[in-house]
Amino acid sequence: MKKRIKLGNFEIGGEKLTILAGPCAIESQDILNKTAEKLKEITEKLDINFIFKSSFDKANRSSITSFRGPGMEKGLVMLEKVKKEFDLPIVTDIHTPDQAAPVAEVADILQIPAFLCRQTDLLVAAAKTGKVVNIKKGQFLAPEQMGPLIKKVEDSGNGNILVTDRGTTFGYNNLVVDFRGIPVMQEFGYPVVFDATHSVQLPGANGCSSGGDRRFVPYLAKAAMAVGADSLFFEIHPEPDKALCDGANMVPLDKAEALFKNCKAIFELIRSQA
Repeated sequence: MKKRIKLGNFEIGGEKLTILAGPCAIESQDILNKTAEKLKEITEKLDINFIFKSSFDKANRSSITSFRGPGMEKGLVMLEKVKKEFDLPIVTDIHTPDQAAPVAEVADILQIPAFLCRQTDLLVAAAKTGKVVNIKKGQFLAPEQMGPLIKKVEDSGNGNILVTDRGTTFGYNNLVVDFRGIPVMQEFGYPVVFDATHSVQLPGANGCSSGGDRRFVPYLAKAAMAVGADSLFFEIHPEPDKALCDGANMVPLDKAEALFKNCKAIFELIRSQA
């Protein structure tokens, strides 16, 4: 039986859709606040659980000159301002074991980046904070291979786990989504999140940066709802074409409400038939 993960005053994996969303990387306090305020307004209107997401460091960039964010110390201060001003739970990435404890002082969910999902010390450090741990499935892994990674967190004393699918790479600057992976990973007993924006990323397609095609985000998100995903993950920006990171696959803020509304309708239809 799939576990429901308690977070504040709501559950992930229950009868209400949960969305994790926000800008890819922290660019400014203004962009964070503008995005958080609008997404909170939308999700409250639609009665959707909402967790705000942004990264203080995007360590896995194509080029050494690529924008990464403000770093942990400054980034956590900025995320804490969002958390307090808008009364929102926060999810953000960690990349090294030593980041787990300080990030856990602000974030409600510690996210393990896909390329780092097998790093034992990182998983153990995240687990020992007691916070919810969101393990993103590596682009190089089959869904069945997530079992041992989940067990690393469980064996470290933490059963508050989410698993996220973000597509699979077969090379050639592309990602492919196999929707069989959602029910396969749900068999491990935890809610499964579908990352609709990273799944349309085109890794390294622009030479020194990744490309993407946001046109396909709604199709993949709705398909994930149709096969029973518990939650959705979107990177959203007020002006994606001006974003400093992952702009090509981010959803424009003014398109979020219609997208969320459609996804919620499918989610509720599938839940009503379960």
